[in-house]
Amino acid sequence: MHWFWAIVIGFLAGAIARLVIPAPGGCLVTTVLGIAGAAFATWLGQRIGWYAPWQGAHFIGAIVGAVLILAIYRAVLGPPRL
Repeated sequence: MHWFWAIVIGFLAGAIARLVIPAPGGCLVTTVLGIAGAAFATWLGQRIGWYAPWQGAHFIGAIVGAVLILAIYRAVLGPPRL
């Protein structure tokens, strides 16, 4: 059941992040973006000292992590072509 909620929360976090910074991709890319955002926020938060080693980022952290991933993506590849 944990994986199901990780996918649902990942999709919602990715969708909100894509509202902030538009990016190409469909539902699968949005879900992966949200899950990767949560993993990135957990990793970064543990390195900075915001989270203990057994803690992970929650919904807001997943959104912030996904937005950071999209910002890095846009900085490297530039704006999307229309």
